[in-house]
Amino acid sequence: MGVRELFRTLHREVRGLHEAAYVLASFTLAAQLAALVRDRVFAHTFGAGETLDLFYAAFRLPDMLYALLASAVSLFVLIPFIERAQKEGAPAVRQLMSELFTVFSIALVVLGGMCALFAQEIVALLYGGFDTAAQARLVPLVQVLLLQPLILGISNLFAAYVQVRGRFLLYALAPVLYNIGIIVGALVFYPSLGEAGLALGVVLGACLHVGIQTPFMVREGMLPRFAMPNWCEIRTVVCVSVPRTITLSAQQLVLLVLIALASYFAAGSISSFTFAWNLQSVPLALFGVSYSVAAFPTLARLFTGGKRTEYGALIATAAKQIIFWGALATSLLIVLRAHVVRVLLGSGEFDWNATMMTAAVFALLGCSLIAQGLVILLVRAFYAAGKTLVPLVVSMCTTGITIGLAFWLLQAGAHGTIQTAVLASLLRVDGVPGVELLLLALAYSIGLTIQMVLLLVLMNRHAPGFLRALYMSSVQALCAGIVAAVVAYGALRLFESATTLPSTTLGILLQGASAGLLGVLTWALTHAALGSEELKTARRTISAKLGTQIQKTRGSVEGV
Repeated sequence: MGVRELFRTLHREVRGLHEAAYVLASFTLAAQLAALVRDRVFAHTFGAGETLDLFYAAFRLPDMLYALLASAVSLFVLIPFIERAQKEGAPAVRQLMSELFTVFSIALVVLGGMCALFAQEIVALLYGGFDTAAQARLVPLVQVLLLQPLILGISNLFAAYVQVRGRFLLYALAPVLYNIGIIVGALVFYPSLGEAGLALGVVLGACLHVGIQTPFMVREGMLPRFAMPNWCEIRTVVCVSVPRTITLSAQQLVLLVLIALASYFAAGSISSFTFAWNLQSVPLALFGVSYSVAAFPTLARLFTGGKRTEYGALIATAAKQIIFWGALATSLLIVLRAHVVRVLLGSGEFDWNATMMTAAVFALLGCSLIAQGLVILLVRAFYAAGKTLVPLVVSMCTTGITIGLAFWLLQAGAHGTIQTAVLASLLRVDGVPGVELLLLALAYSIGLTIQMVLLLVLMNRHAPGFLRALYMSSVQALCAGIVAAVVAYGALRLFESATTLPSTTLGILLQGASAGLLGVLTWALTHAALGSEELKTARRTISAKLGTQIQKTRGSVEGV
C-alpha cells in the first residue's frame, strides 16, 4: 500500500453505529496491544518498585490538570457545537475552533506553568508516603509531564472535528502512536537520560497523538489559529463544559487519592495498582469506550433533531452490547487473572509477589468492568441530551462515597474490623507485602457500581422503558458469563493437573488460552441457546465487516 492510498484509507469516512464501533474496537485493540507492550517493557526493566512508583505517581497531577481544563475542549463537549456551526458553513466552524484553541491553550499554559513552579510543594503535599529523596526525584518528572495536557488538549480539539466528519480511523489510531512514543521513551531515551527520558517519551507520544490528526485538519482548512475570542460563544461552551469537567475531574480525584494512599504502602504498590488498572482498561476500551464513542455523535444528532424515541433506542442498543461483551470479559478476567498477568508482565524484574498482587487488584477492578462501561455510555448520553448536571451530581456523590469508603476500609482493616487477611487469602496473596492495596481496589469497584446504578435509574426516568429493554439481555449475559467462568475454571484446573507443560511463559499461555477458548465457546453456545439478539447482532456486524474486506481484497487482486 502506497503512501497516497494509506492516506486515503485513514481519511475514509465511517458511518453507522456498529461499523464505527467495530472500527474503533479494532484500532483500540491495536492501541491496547501497544499499551501492553509498553507495560511489558516497564515491568521487565524496572519491576514493581520505586522507579515505576514515581513515574506513575507523576502522572496524576498532569492528568488532573488535563481533566480540569483540557477536557473542556473534548469531543463530548464540542461535537454538538461543531454540529450546529456546520449548519452555518465552514467559516463558522473554523472560527469556533480558533477561538477555543486560543482560550484554552493560554489557560493551560498559565495553570501548567504555575503547577511547574510549585511542583515541589505540591509533591510534598500529595505524596507524603515517599521519603525526601524520592520526592526530589518526582518533582522534575511532574514538571516535564505537565506538557502533556496542553498537547493532548489540542489533540482533543482536533478529534472533535475529526469525529463529526466521521474519520474514526484517525481518531482510533492516535492512541496507538501515543503508546509507541512512551515505548520509545523507555527503550531509547531512558538509557541515556534516566527517569527524565521516561517523561520525554510521554511528551513524544502526545505529539504523535496530535500529529496524526493534523494533516486532515490542514486539508479541511480547519487548523486553528490564535484569534480574538467571541466571549459570548466561549461562555456558552464553558457553561456546558464545566459540569463535564468537574465530572471527569472527580474521577481523576479518586485516582489521585488512591495513588496518594498507596504511596504509604510497600514499595511497588503504586506500580501494581497502575499495571492492574491498565490491564482492565483493555477490555473496557474494546467494548465500553468503543460503543460510547461511536454512539455519541449520533445521539447528539438524534436528540438535537427531536428524535427522542430513536435516541433512547440507540442508548439501549449500545448498553446491551456493553453488557454482552462485559460479562464475558469479567468472567474470564477473574478466572484467568494470574495467567494474564504472568504472561503479559511476568519477566525480568517483575517478581512473583508483584505478579500475584497485580493479579489480585486486576480481579477486583475487573468486577466493575460492566459498571465502568455503562457509566461511560450513560454519562455521554446525558451530555448528548444537554443534561450535564445529572452526571455531575451523581459523580460528586459517588466520588465522596468512594474516597470515604477507601479511608473507612483502611481504618477498619488496621483495627481488625475488616478481615483483610480473608480477602488476601481468597485472592491468593496472603503473605505478600502491601495487601492493603486490595482495599483501595475494592473501594473503587464498589463506588463505580453505585454510580452505575444511580445513572441507570435516572436514565430510566429520562427515557422511560430503558431498564425494561435491558432486562432480558442482562439476564442472558449473566447466565452466559457464569457458565463461561465455571467452564474456564474447571478446564484450568484440569489442564494444570493433567498436563506436563513447563511453568514457563509459553506453558502458562497455552493453559490460559485453552481454558479461555473453552470459556468463550461455551459462552457463545449459551447465548445461542438462549436466543440472544446481541449474539446475532455481533455475528452480523463481524460477518458484514469481513465480507467487505474480502470484497476489497478480491478487487485489489483482480486489478493487478
